[in-house]
Amino acid sequence: MAFWRSIAFFALLALLFIHDSHCFYLPGVAPQDFQKGDLLQVKVNKLTSIKTQLPYTYYSLPYCSPPKIQDSAENLGEVLRGDRIENSLYAFKMREPQMCNVVCNRKLDAKAAKEFKEKINDEYRVNMILDNLPLVVPIKRSDQDSTVYQLGFHVGLKGQYSGSKEQKFFIHNHLAFTLKYHRDLQTDSTRIVGFEVKPFSIKHEYEGKWDEKTRLTTCDPHAKHTVVNSNTPQEVEENQEIIFTYDVEFQESDVKWASRWDAYLLMNDDQIHWFSIVNSLMIVLFLSGMVAMIMLRTLYRDISRYNELETQEEAQEETGWKLVHGDVFRPPQNSDLLCVYVGTGVQFFGMILVTMIFAILGFLSPSNRGGLMTAMLLLWVFMGLFAGYASTRLYKMFKGSEWKKIAFRTAVFFPASVSVIFAVLNTLIWGQKSSGAVPFGTMFALIFLWFGISVPLVFVGSYVGFKKPAIENPVKTNKIPRQIPEQAWYMNPAFSVLIGGILPFGAVFIELFFILTSIWLNQFYYIFGFLFLVFIILIITCAEITVVLCYFQLCSEDYLWWWRSYLTSGSSALYLFLYATFYFFTKLEITKLVSAILYFGYMLIASYAFFVVTGTIGFYACFWFTRLIYSSVKID
Repeated sequence: MAFWRSIAFFALLALLFIHDSHCFYLPGVAPQDFQKGDLLQVKVNKLTSIKTQLPYTYYSLPYCSPPKIQDSAENLGEVLRGDRIENSLYAFKMREPQMCNVVCNRKLDAKAAKEFKEKINDEYRVNMILDNLPLVVPIKRSDQDSTVYQLGFHVGLKGQYSGSKEQKFFIHNHLAFTLKYHRDLQTDSTRIVGFEVKPFSIKHEYEGKWDEKTRLTTCDPHAKHTVVNSNTPQEVEENQEIIFTYDVEFQESDVKWASRWDAYLLMNDDQIHWFSIVNSLMIVLFLSGMVAMIMLRTLYRDISRYNELETQEEAQEETGWKLVHGDVFRPPQNSDLLCVYVGTGVQFFGMILVTMIFAILGFLSPSNRGGLMTAMLLLWVFMGLFAGYASTRLYKMFKGSEWKKIAFRTAVFFPASVSVIFAVLNTLIWGQKSSGAVPFGTMFALIFLWFGISVPLVFVGSYVGFKKPAIENPVKTNKIPRQIPEQAWYMNPAFSVLIGGILPFGAVFIELFFILTSIWLNQFYYIFGFLFLVFIILIITCAEITVVLCYFQLCSEDYLWWWRSYLTSGSSALYLFLYATFYFFTKLEITKLVSAILYFGYMLIASYAFFVVTGTIGFYACFWFTRLIYSSVKID
């Protein structure tokens, strides 16, 4: 217990100070020191576009390539994100500026010109990496005295010559790199703290025939003539000759290595996040007031009155939630499916909680590419132990005896439904020849994690749960079901379920905007302290709204609360999907059918997962509430 108290204490400390914390590196990871003249090798990553959401490998375009292309080892999360990190011809020497270095000369054929035009039209960006820092384009904000950074640079741009209406495509073939470093005055060693670029489109010219010793007239280091603008841009057309060049400038910086990600993660919208927290807290306070009123006034008065009844005649005249005591714990229809959903929700809840704790402690920072997704997958697998335990405990309470059947369904039901959607989406991505398609080896690894680790753990958890004594209900269940009286219109199951999902969604929808932006607009999401607070508020909101509506339902003598408690808070997933649809039409510029299918497919999976988590929270809150109130009254 002392160990877990320590973990909780440090998690709380991290949460309190996360707003001012900027250290993102795992303990024990040492920075790399460079001496003057050391070779710096730039690696290239995927091409990305927020218009298509389909990543491609860098060398899917006819860029200059080394004699042998070597893949870097990517983790599971990187592969699933579509990252493909490879070597390149861009190489620098530390603190030795270079001007007009020629990478290669390319003459475009019809196919190459078409490929470049398609990528430029879809606004693809080129991503590069140096010393684990992504390449960024600095952009000065006109409204503020600050700089924002965009990941990667555009392949090219579209435009017209002055006096012409014909649309032309121009490629960014000259890159002006700026490498920022922090120098140790004692050892003269340096550490890289910034990697920036300004891309230009320039139609290079030279005299005579091209060979390795040819000097450019448009970019000549000997004449101190460098590229500073794109006034004579390089067109992308068949038979056009394109010369790729680059400059390297080194700038000393006061930024230390441990803080080098601060500029990348500059947060200018913290006021909006605090507004989100305050908005969510208002909802929680409102619900808490209602729960307090029910628990302290109405419910306490009910229990006192029920316990003071002296005659059978008085008991028969009573109405309300006590009258359904003989049916309130009657197993619901499709109880097996409810057990499966509850177990899956416990699995998801455990995964999210542990992931957030690691994230706010700095273990899953953006500097660790793919770390967040890898951690979530592995935690999902290992949380199968708790899924099996939770589902079987509930199943045994419903007088079930075939624990292996319920264990198998818990291990397979949700992953199988998600796998079908994922397989369809992956086939579409593969058909587009995108690097986002999951390779066969990774697919095999996912299947192994599922059937090799998750399924056995679910069975272990189910075995342990089934060996435990069954949960005893506080009141006995009658053999003959009681007839449910006609309900008021506002107690209609569909209406109350839909109303119940509004407040949990309202508690998270502002933070949801930032999450969708980070996923679909290729931006960093790193404010896990805010997210953890919102998650806690979501838990409280789901629990309170379900308890309130469950109490009203029992007071109207409707004892079918099992599924309704799950669906009440779980219906917030419907609003999440509707908001994702609104976001698609208002914030994204996706025009291709395949990209739209990918968006809605992945958001359907996310909404389904959200339904399982919130539904489980609501179910357990209502389960605890009903057991509490029926164990508090005297029943003959």
